[in-house]
Parts: sequence; C-alpha cells; structure tokens
Amino acid sequence: MGEMQILIPLAGLIDKEAELKRLNKELEKLHKELAKCTAKLDNPKFTERAPAEIVEKERQRVADMSASLQQLEAQAARIRAI
Repeated sequence: MGEMQILIPLAGLIDKEAELKRLNKELEKLHKELAKCTAKLDNPKFTERAPAEIVEKERQRVADMSASLQQLEAQAARIRAI
C-alpha cells in the first residue's frame, strides 16, 4: 500500500521553537543511528561474515533512515520559514 502525506498550515497553531527543538532532537538521533549502521556496512568483516539477509536489512535501514532525514530536514526548513 502506498504512502500519503497530509499537509496542514501550521502558522499560528504551533510553538515554532518547541517544534524545531523536537525536530532537531529527532534529527540528531537519526544521524547517530545512520552513522552506526553505515559504519557497520563499511566494515568488511561484517559484510563478508554476516548472512546476506542481515546485510540487506542493514542496507534497507540506511536507505529508510536517509529518506527520513531528508523529510525531517525539509519539515524543519518549512517550520523555520513560518
């Protein structure tokens, strides 16, 4: 099943600073997790010894986290522009 995003104008409805703080915290957490997964995939011992399914699962996690980071960064930029 596909994904759907619903955008609601938030100007005047949210605490801009609190929302940016929340987004930045989430971005920081994702950056750390992404760095950890990327380091794991960059380790030849992991990619050579781990089962192919596990390696593929890690690659998918990296792709998913990268997409989430892009979405959160875009969301933060939109909130800054309010």
